[in-house]
Amino acid sequence: MTRNLSLRMRLTLIILLPLLAISVAAGLWQLNHSRQTATEVFDRSLLTAALAVSNDVSLSGGDALSPRTQKILSDTSGGRVFYHVYAPDGVIVAGYATPPVGIPAPDAKEAGPSFFSAIYFGRPVSGVRLQSRTEIDGFSGVFTTTVWQDTALREAFVRDLIRRSLITIGGLIIALALVVWFGVRLGLRPLLDLQDAIERRSSDELSPIRRPVPEEVRGIVETLNQLFAQLSRSMAAQSDFISNAAHQMRNPIAGVLALAEAVHRAPSPEAARTRAEDLLEAARETADLTQKLLTLERAKAISPLRLHHRVDLQTVLAEWATGYHDSMPPGVDLDLTVRADPGQVRCDPTMLREALSNLVDNAVRHGGPSLSRVTISAERSQGQIRLTVTDDGCGIPTDEIPAAKERFAQLSASSGSGLGLPIVEAIAASHGGELHVTALSPGLQVTICMPVETAAG
Repeated sequence: MTRNLSLRMRLTLIILLPLLAISVAAGLWQLNHSRQTATEVFDRSLLTAALAVSNDVSLSGGDALSPRTQKILSDTSGGRVFYHVYAPDGVIVAGYATPPVGIPAPDAKEAGPSFFSAIYFGRPVSGVRLQSRTEIDGFSGVFTTTVWQDTALREAFVRDLIRRSLITIGGLIIALALVVWFGVRLGLRPLLDLQDAIERRSSDELSPIRRPVPEEVRGIVETLNQLFAQLSRSMAAQSDFISNAAHQMRNPIAGVLALAEAVHRAPSPEAARTRAEDLLEAARETADLTQKLLTLERAKAISPLRLHHRVDLQTVLAEWATGYHDSMPPGVDLDLTVRADPGQVRCDPTMLREALSNLVDNAVRHGGPSLSRVTISAERSQGQIRLTVTDDGCGIPTDEIPAAKERFAQLSASSGSGLGLPIVEAIAASHGGELHVTALSPGLQVTICMPVETAAG
């Protein structure tokens, strides 16, 4: 249920719930402290009254209490106080004849005042007993003065303290809740501004967010800006691809249609067969171009973070070479050399085989009549996996290598889609690597370099 709460409500609860717990603890502490305070205040008042009564009885012989003492008895802690004084022989000297029930028996060794709780006419009372040596009417000894008061007065005093404390704490919590509620709203205003900035973005507007934001969400904004930049590049690349694909496919499709019409209008069966062969070849080239366009986009869509499949690179290369030998033209040898076992690697084996096929196809297609050997080597060194395809054909001049990496580039009149090296470069980039093309004399060397931490498991 808390997942559906707003951020404002979550922050408010996070702040207020600990405060409520602290308030409960403070309330319990205040209750205990109030009881202790009430006990100390009332016991001190009763002791004062006991001393005043004992002094007056000693002075007057128990006949009367002074007005000052009577005032103390009537006003002590806001309630009536009862008392009596006993002589050493147990005879009452002054005060109320009926004592509370449950007063502990006096101890002869008791030197100071003794506080107690008892029952007086069915009601709980608290009192103090004071023993003092004095002389009244010629009779000397230890006289016992007892003073008590209804306990309800103490409870009322405690309740009053607790009520005031709860009102104070409750008022503070309510005030703090209001401050937090509106303060969080004010604090979240930059997030609302950020939301507004995000809502303004669309497929036509992916510019970076430049609004000032709190430090806590600065990372989110930077991540969003990176995402917007990636989306912009992806959309631009997609638009560029669609434009180029439409341009490159227009002529092949038009050629296929023209040849199809030529077959349909052929004047003789022999002419129809000849034109049909041309149509078949044009259809194959169009299908190859379409397939390579799709492969290029698939290669660009692969993310190094999604390469979870672990394969044995040496096995993948051996299986590919075995299957590809039959496709090599007569007089051209295909050699595979693994200098050191690269072990288990994390990659897309299908796309890796596609890259090798494109490189070998390029070597065969553009190597010229001097081509006699294509060598593939694989090794792991200096934290990299290096796949190298080397041929002894006519090669590419060094100054034309950058153009050869461009899509749909045609450096010669030979057939081809012009997507071989761009596809291989996209596959290398999708594996976190790079493509290096080096002109040899004779021939060409193309190397795919992939970092071990990306390619290796």
